[in-house]
Amino acid sequence: MPKRRILVVAQDCNPDWPSLPVVGYKYARALGEVSDVTLATHVRNREAIERAGEMNGRVHYIDNEWLARPMYDLSVWLRRGTEVAWTVHHILSYLPSLVFERQILRLFQGGLRRGEFDIVHRITPMSPTQPSYIAGKTRQPFIMGPLNGNLDWPAQFSAEQTREREGLRAFRDLHRYLPYTGTSQRRSDCVLAGFRHTIDDLRAVDPSRIIPMPEIGIDRDVFHSGGRRPPFEGPGPYRFLYVGRLVPYKVPEVAVRAFVTSEAMTGNVLHIVGSGPELDRLKSIVAEAGAEGRVVFEGSKSQAEVAAFMRACDALVFPSIRELGAGVVIEAMACGMVCIVTDYGAPGALVNGDRGVSLPLKDVEGLVPSYRAALEGCLRHPALHADRAAQAAAYARSLFDWRRKAEYTAEIYEALLAGRALSGFTAYG
Repeated sequence: MPKRRILVVAQDCNPDWPSLPVVGYKYARALGEVSDVTLATHVRNREAIERAGEMNGRVHYIDNEWLARPMYDLSVWLRRGTEVAWTVHHILSYLPSLVFERQILRLFQGGLRRGEFDIVHRITPMSPTQPSYIAGKTRQPFIMGPLNGNLDWPAQFSAEQTREREGLRAFRDLHRYLPYTGTSQRRSDCVLAGFRHTIDDLRAVDPSRIIPMPEIGIDRDVFHSGGRRPPFEGPGPYRFLYVGRLVPYKVPEVAVRAFVTSEAMTGNVLHIVGSGPELDRLKSIVAEAGAEGRVVFEGSKSQAEVAAFMRACDALVFPSIRELGAGVVIEAMACGMVCIVTDYGAPGALVNGDRGVSLPLKDVEGLVPSYRAALEGCLRHPALHADRAAQAAAYARSLFDWRRKAEYTAEIYEALLAGRALSGFTAYG
């Protein structure tokens, strides 16, 4: 069967930029391996995409910098940088995103009318607060997603929410009343959505058109368990690892405080990979506990370096309390680590069952003893944790490899074009 011709819309699609842009890039790249893809992305991504030289098919670069650049600059000014206040970023991205898609529709209108494409698939932006201008305006089936968003701030973490400068989060639901929000959901033939917290937010979408699919994925040649550290049997040091930005909502202080306040952790090591505004606070906690030799701040690392750390360590400690996708968790799973996470949002869903250790959501003072007990449990029950790590690795490899996700998406394309029901797509459910 010839490959389907897909117009992929991906405003955020950049191999060099972390989080959403690199996820959008890897998904688009993988789709190009199983379909005949024409990619429409923003001109800001041109240099990185052309330098990588990995994208199959045609790439068109859309330039709306006359609007996008001043709105981005205003966002950075209001946020005082790019680390916090993400709600401000989403608000100021609303209009540039609509203009971006309007330009795409104008550019490809002739080809869409002539039937040069089989499917239109918008993969980024991924927030449900960013509607589509194109939805419902083409003869071809329109897919939106994977979407991810709508995870409330836990009430116990109001101080962290303040430090994240997320006061505007209280007004998030107003996006439902903005132009195109309802119509883009109602007119999408299929919506891919990661995790229950996002699916529950898609109130205008017919549930029969929603397919569970997290946006995260893994590069098997980077995140794998080959050559990893042998399962811990003692008495040598057990190596714990935290990976992520050092920002309030990821509460890295829980991992640090749990480690430095446990007598059982003497002789073991906690590696902190990442940087951010919480760094000085964390170093102060470590210094006050006299644990400088046991808690090692490694700074920011490349993906390959992170993967090497994951294969050299035993357990990922990831207490984040507002994690939409938790790509780091699935990457750690693929590298053969047991993951200790907070059961809220994506991390709890990923380690569900016997794929890791999931701890109930509490405030900081409640999470610290819970994590301390979990760290000590790693030393007491190494075989149990090694078994959970093995199950997690199999789960990650079977569903989250980018090639596999692209093949799964191609199956969805075929179902849409054949008019079949989408209810059978439950692999991620």
